[in-house]
Amino acid sequence: MTKKLLIVDDEVHIRSLLEQTLEELEDDFDVEIMLAANGEEGLALILSERPGVVFLDIMMPRMNGYEVCRKVMADPAFAETKIILLTAKGQEVDRKQGMDAGAFQYMTKPFDPDEVLALARKLMEL
Repeated sequence: MTKKLLIVDDEVHIRSLLEQTLEELEDDFDVEIMLAANGEEGLALILSERPGVVFLDIMMPRMNGYEVCRKVMADPAFAETKIILLTAKGQEVDRKQGMDAGAFQYMTKPFDPDEVLALARKLMEL
């Protein structure tokens, strides 16, 4: 699996918090952490950089996380990409929609940084 991880969230403080949470992967395992501020930018980075793990918000401008997830998962070339929807949308209908879009996992905000780090380590086999 590629040692690239992408964080896609339109809220700068959430991107920063996730980046800080995951920075030990950069330091200890040479994982490249990339950031995107909206769905369009996130999709472009997924297609060009092919990260192994993507933490993806749902409610974003230009393209929401469901759309990004569906587009990526529709391409068999990205079958190994693990998309984790990380969102404030905590209703069961939202979770189902996310899993139907092809998400590997669905997590709600506020998130536990230790849980996010453990999941990233597991998915990246670190």
